Amino acid sequence: MGKDYYKILGVSREATDEEIKKGYRKMALKYHPDKNKSPGAEDKFKEIAEAFDVLSDKNKRAVYDQYGEEGLKGGMSGGGGPEGHNGGSFHYSFQGNPHDTFRMFFGNENPFESFFSFGPGGSTRFTTFSPGPEGMDIDEDDPFSRMGMSGMTRKKRQDQPIVKDLQVTLEEIFIGTTKKLKITRKVLNPDGRTTRVEDKILTVDIKPGWKAGTKITFPKEGDQTPNNIPADIVFVIKDKPHPQFTRDASDIRYKVAISLRQALCGTTINVPTIDNRTIPLRLSEVIRPNSIKRIQGEGLPLPKQPSKRGDLIIEFDIKFPSKISSSAKEILADTLPES
Repeated sequence: MGKDYYKILGVSREATDEEIKKGYRKMALKYHPDKNKSPGAEDKFKEIAEAFDVLSDKNKRAVYDQYGEEGLKGGMSGGGGPEGHNGGSFHYSFQGNPHDTFRMFFGNENPFESFFSFGPGGSTRFTTFSPGPEGMDIDEDDPFSRMGMSGMTRKKRQDQPIVKDLQVTLEEIFIGTTKKLKITRKVLNPDGRTTRVEDKILTVDIKPGWKAGTKITFPKEGDQTPNNIPADIVFVIKDKPHPQFTRDASDIRYKVAISLRQALCGTTINVPTIDNRTIPLRLSEVIRPNSIKRIQGEGLPLPKQPSKRGDLIIEFDIKFPSKISSSAKEILADTLPES
């Protein structure tokens, strides 16, 4: 049986041009004689160059796919094998230098320059590399793949975080909720050079009692380009204005208007709660300006102890009359103390 060029490069028969290049890069680096000192590495290195020479050329590849190595190299001449343009049999033999193929593939870059350095007497000293950015196609069996062909992965910097406010109601903070947020971003295509626009849904699980200002971070969900590390996307919890309540940490405040008569003589008010109940509150003592009442355990859950709750604080807005009659003044003057 002839050589299986696809197996030599570690790719499938349906491999794209990009996958064939990637296969050559991986295998050539693995068996390069400067790296691999095992017996037979030189022959394997040449075999890899030959496989790449055939599969990267669409005409040679088409002949190989149909007739195999023997047909490609003219072994089936006169017996139904492939014919050349002049009616003769197709003949191929690898005449190239595998080291020239290697240099042409990598251009002027030396992929070994950063990985190897030479100490006194020519001894090899290895340099340690940290892992590449998340999401990069890294082969753990090939330490050279961590460098990239141009070494640019080591120079990438992460974009600044993208910060967005996320408004939530007090009812959502009270019971917890899940928000699904759609973002539109650029993502790299498989070739690693071009981009496309993509929508993605980010899910935020808001826990009961979370404070305003709480940050939820989605690492590296920003735009992707060949030369950057995507930005983190950060959502910051903000309180949505409520028609009845305001938040004070884990307490909630409710302001109620009462008349001067109610403030002095007493009354019963119905206080709403965050969970749609009503609590009757009897006012029997004099309500002074700026005084408050506190109903314990009717606020929001504590962030670190959601089984416990803050308080419901009632503030009073005392409405004074714009005028009173003379008789009322006399009654008040006789009734109220001077100090």
